Formats: sequence, structure tokens, C-alpha cells
Amino acid sequence: MIEVARQSYPDRDTLMSDLAELVADQLRGAHGSKGKATLAVPGGTTPGPFLEALSRADLPWADVHVMPTDERMVSELNPRSNARLIRETLMRGPAAAAHFVDMYEPILGARRARVAAALPIDVLVLGMGADMHTASLFPGAPELAAALADDAPELLEIHPPSQPEARLTLTAPVLRGASVIHILITGPDKLAALETALADGPATEAPVRVALTAPCPVTVHYAE
Repeated sequence: MIEVARQSYPDRDTLMSDLAELVADQLRGAHGSKGKATLAVPGGTTPGPFLEALSRADLPWADVHVMPTDERMVSELNPRSNARLIRETLMRGPAAAAHFVDMYEPILGARRARVAAALPIDVLVLGMGADMHTASLFPGAPELAAALADDAPELLEIHPPSQPEARLTLTAPVLRGASVIHILITGPDKLAALETALADGPATEAPVRVALTAPCPVTVHYAE
């Protein structure tokens, strides 16, 4: 059984605001020790309120790099673009001064170089699906084993059969190399999936295990 810190909240609003405050404090700490900080955050609809709350934090945003944990292979004009969501919810107000690490480059080498230059991640916030995927590490994807390998490149293109488009994802070594990890989940379906993922088993079956077993502090944040 995987042992991990868990924090439950009375409602989603409290989860989002409290997590934003915690992440802001950790980014301040990283900036204070090395003069810069890197934050990686998920896309999708669930983290939107968290990102909006974080955008209002008093931080040295000009010294912060923000990257998505993964990206759909679509234009930023597409409503499914994670970059679009992050720009609309987080990169506004004071946080507009942050540097966005855009994964969606035409040249694969340029994508990887851009991500590598911002590593390591100081604060990593991940989501998790009911299928136990995290970032775009999906069970059943043909590239999953390569993305989980210790020598995986920083960024990998992946083609999950369950998804309508190809993805770009940070790989297991990058996720596990973060200084601190927060996993944000809501609803009973994802809570049940978490309980399954916490049981012993291969990461190919439950890719979120690569984060749950990371050597850094890991906390799961949950609200109904």
C-alpha cells in the first residue's frame, strides 16, 4: 500500500483557495532560495478556480516560469487547449508577468529545449482522471512505457486510444524530480480511483503512481 499525505476540505471553494495559498507560499520559498521558481499545473476544467485564486497571489511573478503538465496537440485557439485555459485563468493580473513555457512548438526539439530550460519543477500540481491517468500518462497508450522509463526525455508525444487527439506530456522523471507535488482531485469517482491507485501495482496500470511514489513530499487534496 502506498502511503501518502492526504488533505480533505469541506467544499471545493475551500480546497481551491487553500491550495492556492499553499502553492504561493512554496513558490515564495523557492524564489527566496534561488531567485526564481518553476510551477507546473494541469489543464482541464477542475483546476480553473485554483488557478484563478493563485493569479491573485502576491508573488515575484516576473521570476516564475509556468508550464502545463501536458498539452493537447491543438491550436491555442481551440477551447481544449491547456495553454489557453492556463493563460485565461492564471496568467492575468499580477501573474501576467510570469513566463509561460509553451509546449506546442512545431519542432519537437524546440519543445523539449524550452521545457528543459525551466526544470526542475519547484511546485508541481497534478490532476488525476477516473482512469488513474495523470498529466497525459494514460493507461493503454502505446508510448506509456517509454514515458515511464527512467531515461525518458523531458517531453514526449503520446497517443492515448481513449482521447480524440495526440498529447504532449511531461514524463515520469520530470514529474518525480519536482521538489513538491500536489494532486488535486474532486468527486467520489476520483476518490475511488485514488484508493485503487494507492494499492501496490505497476504504474502502467495506474500511471498516477509515478507521482504518488515520488521521493519528494506528495499531498493529495480532495473535496467532494
